[in-house]
Amino acid sequence: MARIPLRSLALAALFINLCGGLPLSPAAAQTGDTLQISWEVRNRFRLFREERDFLLHVDAGRGQTVLASEHVLSVQSEGRGWARNTVGRLCIDVAGRVSEPCTRDNVKESYLTPVDHPVTVRLAGLAPVGATCAWNFDDGDGPQSSTYDCAEPINLRVRYGRTTAVTVDVASAEGTQRLTTEIAVRDILIAGLGDSIASGEGNPDRPIALSDEGFCFRYYLSTATAQYYRPSRAGYKGGRACEAPDSLQVWQRQSAHWFNPACHRSLYSYQTRTALQLAVQYPHIAVTYLPLACTGATIADGLFGSQRFRECPPSKLNAPCRGTVNGQIAELREALTAAKRRQPDRTLDLVLLSVGANDIYFSGLVADVIVDYPTERVLFRRSGVMATVDDARSVLANDLPQGFIRLREALRPLVGDLSRVVFTSYANPTLSEGGGPCPGGRAGFEIHPSFNAEPRRLATVSAFVQNEFLPQLKAIALCDAGILCRNPQIDRMTFVDAHQSAFAGHGFCARAQTDPEFDRECFAANGESFNSDIVVAANQPMVCGRSPSEYRAYLPRARWVRDANDSYFAAMTYPQGLPASMQPSDIHDATWGVLSAVYGGAVHPSAEGHAVMADAAFLAAANVLQLNVGVPEVISQPISPIENR
Repeated sequence: MARIPLRSLALAALFINLCGGLPLSPAAAQTGDTLQISWEVRNRFRLFREERDFLLHVDAGRGQTVLASEHVLSVQSEGRGWARNTVGRLCIDVAGRVSEPCTRDNVKESYLTPVDHPVTVRLAGLAPVGATCAWNFDDGDGPQSSTYDCAEPINLRVRYGRTTAVTVDVASAEGTQRLTTEIAVRDILIAGLGDSIASGEGNPDRPIALSDEGFCFRYYLSTATAQYYRPSRAGYKGGRACEAPDSLQVWQRQSAHWFNPACHRSLYSYQTRTALQLAVQYPHIAVTYLPLACTGATIADGLFGSQRFRECPPSKLNAPCRGTVNGQIAELREALTAAKRRQPDRTLDLVLLSVGANDIYFSGLVADVIVDYPTERVLFRRSGVMATVDDARSVLANDLPQGFIRLREALRPLVGDLSRVVFTSYANPTLSEGGGPCPGGRAGFEIHPSFNAEPRRLATVSAFVQNEFLPQLKAIALCDAGILCRNPQIDRMTFVDAHQSAFAGHGFCARAQTDPEFDRECFAANGESFNSDIVVAANQPMVCGRSPSEYRAYLPRARWVRDANDSYFAAMTYPQGLPASMQPSDIHDATWGVLSAVYGGAVHPSAEGHAVMADAAFLAAANVLQLNVGVPEVISQPISPIENR
């Protein structure tokens, strides 16, 4: 009897993983002539309805990092993004509701509580010429047998929660050889929680389409002649001049598309890419992913309490928008309760979490850096939009640690061991090459006339993030440095920050000759990218003379952080979740001019930045889930010929 342990293959894959590569599937790792039974779960990222969307990532990502895969897919899509088609084929609708059941590859499945999984089984290795394979599958309810040519893969569905014994008799002129193994699919339930970094803000699944023509915005407290033009939305047929107001509903018909507009959840988020990468790289698991993160969330308002929408879901019927989303903890608790009613032993295996930046007013710090006109600064300061480092420092020292105590107490009953909470920290978005802060200036922010990354304020915020916020956040997650935790031994989360050093040199100010041609020609280093003459700009807003529609949000760039220009060109968001007192009077209003430039993800990671974060989170998640151990072995033995009687 010859034993061929697949465990050795898994250990070899782990070694490659730790050295910078990624584990191979058993079929891909197979070498030589030795026969083995190889199996994998089909379409094993269960958020995707159709296998073609999953195979797109398998083909691009096999043995690759998430970043390398993103580069492959960005080139394949010519910078338009791989998610633009996939977003319409998910098991979660635009309102964030799980489809129960969800029809995946023409089979109705319970999304949260699957009862079986599709599996492909094949004979790997060099089979004798003309060999036939007699397959037998037994999950305890009686065997199922079939005979095929050994080159033919076998597709079947195996019961979840049971082990299926597999036997194949390989018959040829050389005799018959029997191989046996076991199939046991591990369905991993992962929840994604947190704020805009967790949701994927800045990376709409289907970016905005821009027009060659300009669209008028007003200045604050200005006369009728104080206007400026920026690229309009393609397909918008309403009034483009400030003197020709139109309804927001007409304007929003040409908005960017997110798989959840209310929270700006994106398939490019590091949380989605981490869960997807687990499915891509580990063929014996299925991943059930529940994305709940929401842009703008804090621990109090977002994780525990409800929060305002970022945008309302698109509606051809002009349906009313309720304007708020439920707290993520409550949503997760409700989903798990429903799952346990159907499947009592269903457990939450992993939580991906990033939160804390909004708690310390990070968006207010960004506003303080980039808003430069005195009028806007006064208005924003009075309305509470801007914040100072002293404001952030106070919350960081007092409120944030207390918030994490409450968060731990809420997560423990849901996930059990808090080491299963993988807390992925933020990257400093302001770092230039060499690790120092970006120099500042208008470049990348001239989408609004009042924006200018003032160097002194930028350096102050960058130093605070690097030297105070990020270290304190790590201490909070790990219960280090005297941070108050009820029991540090069991309160520690799994902390991920390996990506932070990689972001040095890839902040919002990074530029390279390898950047897209449109960026190099049209986003000027001196911050003078747009025509200031409103007569010219009404028909040609770009100084370079090229069409804004040539911008490609998902081509590789030196910067892994969206600047304000990127935010406008990719998403151009009119946030409908604002309080009534802050709602602009019409679509040309000065408030929309400011918000459309930043609320689509300015100073947030690009798809490349999220991919780098996912690479770091993936390694931690695989380790927590112990995905590199316990692989069943294949047993091979010859069968004695049947005696003639």
